[in-house]
Amino acid sequence: MFGKLLPREGNFFELFDAHGNRIVDGARAFLSMIHNYGDLTLREKYAEEVFAAERAADKVTAEVNRLLHKTFITPIDREQIHSLINTMDDVVDLLQDATETMQLYDVRTMTDEVIRLGEISVKCCERVQHAVSLIANLSKPSTQEAALKTCEEIDRLESDADRVMRSAMSKLFREEVDVRELIKLKTIYELLESISDRCEDVANLIEGIVLENS
Repeated sequence: MFGKLLPREGNFFELFDAHGNRIVDGARAFLSMIHNYGDLTLREKYAEEVFAAERAADKVTAEVNRLLHKTFITPIDREQIHSLINTMDDVVDLLQDATETMQLYDVRTMTDEVIRLGEISVKCCERVQHAVSLIANLSKPSTQEAALKTCEEIDRLESDADRVMRSAMSKLFREEVDVRELIKLKTIYELLESISDRCEDVANLIEGIVLENS
């Protein structure tokens, strides 16, 4: 009985890692979907993989929030844990939203800009996963430096996504004569750009954790 009353840290770091892996799974499945968009069977296969990654990530998020209520002493600030896991969850939610939007809008073909934004999204998600994996060892200066460097890489990728989206919007409004297609693509461009925005939000949270623990 007494053992149950002792403060426990829980396995927050392992859960962060698990969620980061699901983000990468979802991003890679999304990219595979748009690369194979012309093949309906493959499109549906990879779309389901995105949805499966999102469901798995939701379970991890729920477990983190459950642990927060049960754990007396947490390894980092409670609010940081809550903000980090929920912002990470926003990333995979946006991947699901983009996938569903393409299905609902009956998008027929992929533009080069959608593919480029998808590729940047994957890179951002991979860097998020790497940064999150470093949190458990932030007591080491070398790990702090590596985490901050990875966060800077995410910031640069987010800027790349901004530039691609601005160029894509300019081209869309100059060249697309079908108003319905314009609306579809505009929405998708904005969703994909939002993925890198959320990854940058995760990076900012991790930077804050690093600075508070340095």
